[in-house]
Amino acid sequence: MQRYFIPNEGWNGDVVTITKEDAHHIVNVMRMQPEDEIICCHTDGRVARCKIENITSEQVLCSVVEWLNENKELPVQITIAQALPKGDKLDYIVQKGTELGATAFIPYHGERSIVKWNDQKAKKKGQRLEKIAKEASEQSHRTKIPFIHSVQSLETIMHSSEYQVKLVASEEEAKTSNPSLLSDAIGQIRKGDHILLVIGPEGGFSSNELVSLKEANFSFVRLGPRILRTETASLYFLSILSYQFEELG
Repeated sequence: MQRYFIPNEGWNGDVVTITKEDAHHIVNVMRMQPEDEIICCHTDGRVARCKIENITSEQVLCSVVEWLNENKELPVQITIAQALPKGDKLDYIVQKGTELGATAFIPYHGERSIVKWNDQKAKKKGQRLEKIAKEASEQSHRTKIPFIHSVQSLETIMHSSEYQVKLVASEEEAKTSNPSLLSDAIGQIRKGDHILLVIGPEGGFSSNELVSLKEANFSFVRLGPRILRTETASLYFLSILSYQFEELG
């Protein structure tokens, strides 16, 4: 059944009003008619099976048939702080990271990031990433859409106090003979924890960034013995934590 995320203003008790791109998709792409049913997701994470009551040129009016008991979100909250990569890699990271259960994404300018965003580009890119996250959430049947933060500095990210666990995906740990293993870090994580993983750009972290992260009490971990691309690191991490907290229970 097709799934749509409806903003707060679209809800009025058990009546749901769908507009803009979602209404266009229902009417012109899916060719739905009154009496057809869809899944509507509230911004608070609740999910309802809804019946289409009326269709106009500007909106689709639905009624709630049944509130569903869905449990699709990871039992830990994972924020990915990703240094700006080249090309469309960030689109891929957000799309696949959303499918794998990420809670939020924070793009940041790394010292070795080749890509630099001015305010205009950052706004345009942010809107695109929000759309990608929404569509990926619908496709993967999530109940929440990951939050896309505005572009930040690494210094701002380092001094955030909202995370119980703060990790750095370290290339150096993959090279050493006595690495800090991800399994050791996972052993300290509890369900409900909010985790921050910082990932560097294609060229890796600068020496200044590594020193600053250590001084900010981040833990450096190895994501396996191989050197991963910047667009692969978060997917590896999310997959491992999904297995640990969802498959193993």
